[in-house]
Amino acid sequence: MPYKKRVYIPNRFYHVVCRGNRRDPLFRCHTDFLAFFHILEQLHQKIPFELASYCLMTNHFHLQIRSKEAPLSKVMSLVNKRYANYYNTRYRLTGHVFEKRYYDKLIEDKEGMLEVSRYIHLNPVEAKMVKKPEYYPWSSYQYFKSEYSIAPSFMDVHHILDYYIGTSKEKREKYIGSMGPVLLPPFGSS
Repeated sequence: MPYKKRVYIPNRFYHVVCRGNRRDPLFRCHTDFLAFFHILEQLHQKIPFELASYCLMTNHFHLQIRSKEAPLSKVMSLVNKRYANYYNTRYRLTGHVFEKRYYDKLIEDKEGMLEVSRYIHLNPVEAKMVKKPEYYPWSSYQYFKSEYSIAPSFMDVHHILDYYIGTSKEKREKYIGSMGPVLLPPFGSS
C-alpha cells in the first residue's frame, strides 16, 4: 500500500515524533544526544527550520517544528538519514534505525501550540524518568525556565512565550505555571 502524501504548509508548526525500530533505544548514551543536536545545527545552516520545543527520549523524540522554505518531509528525511548513518556506524549495525515514517500533525492554533509544547516537556515526567521537567537534560524546557540559558540556533522559545503578556520573566513564569497535566492522544494513534 503506497504511503499517503504528506501535507506541507510553509510557516506552520507541526508536532513530529520518531521512534526507534522495534522501540529500541535511539539514544544509548550522552554522546548520541549530542550527535543529534550537532546534526540539527548542521542542517539548520543549510535549510532554515525552527523548533518551538523538543524532547529527546531514550527510544523516540518529539519536535515542535516548522520549515519556512523546504518541505518538512525533506528536513525530517535529512535529520533521520544523518542520524541513522551516525547510529549504525557508531554501533556497527545495519538496517533500519527508525520504526517507520515519522508521525506528524499540523498544529492548528495558539491552544494547540501551547498544548503540544507542554506535552513535549512533560514527556519525561509522564514516563517517570524524572519528577519535574527541569530535571530532564534533553528537552528544551531549560530555555523556557531560565532567560540566561542560551538556546541553539534552531530553537526559538518566543514562538511559545509570545502567547503570554508581560515581561520576559512574567511570560516564562506563566508558561512554567501552566505545566499541569496535558492529555493528547498517543503519538501513533492518528
